[in-house]
Amino acid sequence: MDLTYTEEERDFRARLREWLGKTLPELPAKPSPDDWPARRAHDLGWQRRLYDAGYAGLHWPVDAGGRGATPTQHLIFLEETERAGAPYVGANFVGLLHAGPTIAAEGTAEQRARWLPPVLRGDEVWCQGFSEPGAGSDLAALRTRAVRDGDAYVVTGSKIWTSHAEIADWCELLVRTDPAAPKHKGISWLAMPMDAPGVTVRPLRTLAGSAEFAEVFLDEVRIPVANRVGAQDDGWRVTMVTLSFERGTAFVGEVVACRRTLTALARAAKANGRWDDPVLRRTLGRLYGEFGALWRLTQWNVSEAQRSDGVPGAGGSVFKLAYSHARQELYEAAADVLGADSLALEEEWVLDRLSSLSYTIAAGTSQIQRNIVAERILGLPKGR
Repeated sequence: MDLTYTEEERDFRARLREWLGKTLPELPAKPSPDDWPARRAHDLGWQRRLYDAGYAGLHWPVDAGGRGATPTQHLIFLEETERAGAPYVGANFVGLLHAGPTIAAEGTAEQRARWLPPVLRGDEVWCQGFSEPGAGSDLAALRTRAVRDGDAYVVTGSKIWTSHAEIADWCELLVRTDPAAPKHKGISWLAMPMDAPGVTVRPLRTLAGSAEFAEVFLDEVRIPVANRVGAQDDGWRVTMVTLSFERGTAFVGEVVACRRTLTALARAAKANGRWDDPVLRRTLGRLYGEFGALWRLTQWNVSEAQRSDGVPGAGGSVFKLAYSHARQELYEAAADVLGADSLALEEEWVLDRLSSLSYTIAAGTSQIQRNIVAERILGLPKGR
């Protein structure tokens, strides 16, 4: 992994900084966290600006509509947009970071042409229909059934923690197409239109008070066979591609945000007298080192993905495991620095603190990540 910058990469950073400096002051105010239609419009508007400026899908392959940028250019983009306080992917999260890359890697030419341009332009939002009420962390235990009927699948079942379902146009959906097969077999990956008859969405309110997740109920929903990505019953393999993106590269921008938060905490501690506490200083120093290491791991994972046709490897689980716990420690330190009274007044800190609690569960629990690291990286036998 080469960590030095070429002249071309330095020029890329300079042009991006100039564009951000001109563009960000023109953005409308950030909408209320509870106003999801407004949040969708805001996030899609930002995506359209990126698209018009040539920054959408920066690291996606050229034949998928991206710019085929180098891993270093991708990381420069993430660094500069985060440092400038630019909007993150928001409602575009699943389309840009999960479904889109999966379709780019596994979809047919027709599927790529249909679904990828609207994601990059900011025309359509995707949600993720993987988890189910009775499966917990055992994703392969899903029971949502899809029965082939001519040129369509008839799907019945339910999903939970369906990210952005209440405002989505499409859903990346896992279904069981062969109930007689072992649980990791007989699964297929479908693209489901959210306006199809038989789809019912019920938003779920989180600890932080937001409703970016939902229950989704499917009552004999007809989904064209042409919407299946990958072969029938090969959905578990396709799902591993999706999860490798979710765990390997989807959080990279947040590492930069956490490093910025850590710097702000150090300033706050010096301002309110907490900096005199040696235990707190050691905690912040250790977190500074951990997030620095996570950024280097991010660079390695992105470089590895570039060498393997854009698909991250099992190293993404190492990152996800370490990042989840480091983020929780960061906001525990924030509570220590700012104190209860300050946290009550600073809504953003409160929401980030509450959100951090979910990171050891979201995108695969820490227990699942440890199993992946043990089996796929360390070569240990599977647990019984």
